[in-house]
Amino acid sequence: MTLDPRRLRFLLAVARYGGVLAAADELGVTASAVSQQLGKLEQETGHTLLQRTPSGSVLTPAGLALAEAAEDVERTLALARARLEQDDATVSGTVRIGGFQSFLAYVLSPSLPGWRDRYPALRIESWEAEGEVLMSALRAGGLDAVVVEVDAGESYSPPRGTTDVPLLDDPWKLVVPAGALRSSDVIDFTRLGLPWLGVDPSAASAKAITRVRRLLGGDSSSVHTYYSFQNALALVAAGEGVTLVPSLALEGLSTDGVDEVDIPGLGMRRVGLRHLTRSRGASPALDTTIDLIREAAAAFSYDFSGS
Repeated sequence: MTLDPRRLRFLLAVARYGGVLAAADELGVTASAVSQQLGKLEQETGHTLLQRTPSGSVLTPAGLALAEAAEDVERTLALARARLEQDDATVSGTVRIGGFQSFLAYVLSPSLPGWRDRYPALRIESWEAEGEVLMSALRAGGLDAVVVEVDAGESYSPPRGTTDVPLLDDPWKLVVPAGALRSSDVIDFTRLGLPWLGVDPSAASAKAITRVRRLLGGDSSSVHTYYSFQNALALVAAGEGVTLVPSLALEGLSTDGVDEVDIPGLGMRRVGLRHLTRSRGASPALDTTIDLIREAAAAFSYDFSGS
């Protein structure tokens, strides 16, 4: 099988933005151009990559496998670019990064010692807080960039005057009480008899739950509302409901008493780094830090061992 790797960005855009039209808008081309490239990719691979349904376009298993490979290519290129662009001798200053717990704990913080060795004059400070607080600090100049999250199934644009740098696509996991579903079960929330747990409506998981509820069914009559994923897992383990949790958040949490379920249609949480548009290029320290964070995200590997 010989394929043109340049076509992979069209497939990856469809996977990330949920359809041909959305992919075309993101890439700045026509929908016909996207369809043409996907058609040629299907000819090259000998597989059907996209299935059209009444609710939109869905990647086939072959399409999903190829999209994952495209992500690997993108991350490898980002890693190489960051290494080529580094200039240890001239980068200095302080860069303040805001974000949420799972990204800071499992991607950014473990990278700090290596960054200090590579850039002794560069000081990177992190600040964990809620999204609205971080955005206010970014606009006020208290932060140079913030890690943001959105459900990949929703259409969105960064706030005016800001730019988002893609970091990673974080798969959603459906979390249910242990043993509630057998592997052969068709997931039927009416039969399961458990509600979706309540969540902060501004969170990416809230948007994802609304989208997945339309796909799987179930109600939102839970008496519980959570903010931390640790509490969400405790509630699920207690049999109080079900929810979606991003894979990254599961890295350091105990999953005793719950089952993680992968089914088509769950989608992903898109993680990006947001900065003021005018600031990119104006600060070598910020530019270098953005490249370092992209490099760390590209090198990150999920631990699916259950440990």
